[in-house]
Amino acid sequence: MYAIIETGGKQVKVEEGQAIYIEKLNAAEGDSVTFDQVLFVGGEDVKVGSPLVEGATVTAKVEKQGRQKKITVFKFKAKKNYRKKQGHRQPYTKVVIEKINA
Repeated sequence: MYAIIETGGKQVKVEEGQAIYIEKLNAAEGDSVTFDQVLFVGGEDVKVGSPLVEGATVTAKVEKQGRQKKITVFKFKAKKNYRKKQGHRQPYTKVVIEKINA
């Protein structure tokens, strides 16, 4: 059984037991989170939402909070002596999917 959920402005296909990295959630490590924006549930019986599946939820456990590797943002304009170097580390939350309630 799998589901497609929406979190952090993105759609993610999840299965039970799967670990996924999503945009940062306001939850501590070890907490349980519930995603109620379920767009699709697949498996034996298929449920398609319009836009959401009624009463369907996905429960997950927060495994860790972290920040991704640093990327360099470098802005440059030719012949104008303009250079701007900046770094960025995107925060993320790693969750493990526990149950899909359809």
